[in-house]
Amino acid sequence: MSSIFLKIIIMKTLGFILIVAGIVMIIIKGFSVETEKKVVDLGPLQVNKKENKWIGWPTYAGAVISLIGVVLVVSDKRRTG
Repeated sequence: MSSIFLKIIIMKTLGFILIVAGIVMIIIKGFSVETEKKVVDLGPLQVNKKENKWIGWPTYAGAVISLIGVVLVVSDKRRTG
């Protein structure tokens, strides 16, 4: 395989992965992670507090990532076609 053909395959694959990741980011706005925080530590006595932290991203971030994926796939078709 030539290096140009390999580069085109990698770009196309990366483009499709970005499109799928962007769509998932648009549908799923984020996720929650449970963390445990130590409140009191007095020798054998420990008091811990569980907190839920939200890790989210803006909707437009998914749209931008999908758009970058589309650009990679379309630019690949322009070169090969």
